[in-house]
Amino acid sequence: MITDSHTGPAIIRSAESADLPWLQEIEVAAGEQFRRLGMAAVADDEPPTLAELERLRRAGAAWVAAADDGTIVAYLVAEEVDGALHVEQVTVHPDAARRGLGRALIEHAAGHARDRALPALTLTTFRDVAWNAPYYERLGFRVLGDDELSPGLVRIRAAEAALGLDRWPRVCMRREL
Repeated sequence: MITDSHTGPAIIRSAESADLPWLQEIEVAAGEQFRRLGMAAVADDEPPTLAELERLRRAGAAWVAAADDGTIVAYLVAEEVDGALHVEQVTVHPDAARRGLGRALIEHAAGHARDRALPALTLTTFRDVAWNAPYYERLGFRVLGDDELSPGLVRIRAAEAALGLDRWPRVCMRREL
C-alpha cells in the first residue's frame, strides 16, 4: 500500500476486466502532457484497445494502482519478450503524478519478473522527455546500445518507427533484477 495525501492510500493489484476502460482514460489524460512538448501526435495517439488490455490482463501482467475509494489512478502492462519482462506501458493520471505510483508499479513488475525467474525488465521510451528515459534511469534502467537489442526489442522498435514515433529520439532500456 502507498499512502498519498491527495489520493489516499493506493493499492497495487491485478487489473480486472472492469478496470480496463479506466486504463484507457488514464492513457488519454496522461498523453496530454506531450502536447505541451510539441508532441501532439503522441497526445493524439489512441490508447491501447480493450482487447489488447484484456489480452495482457489475462496473461497476468496488468496491474493498477487503486486509491482507497477504488479509483484507478495508474497502471502498468507488460509481457515477456526474449526472456525479460517488457514494460509495454506504465501510466499515471496527471492528477496523481509525482507520488511514487509509477515507481511502485515498476517495483511490482520487477517482483513479478523475479517470481518467474526473469533476469530483467525492458522498455522503450522517449530519450529526451523528463518523465521518460531520465526517470527510468533514476529507477535503475540503462539505455541499451543497438548491438544489445534482442530480436524482440528490434521488432518492437520497428513497430514504433512504423507508427511514426521516431520523429523524437527513442531508446530501449533494461534493468537487471
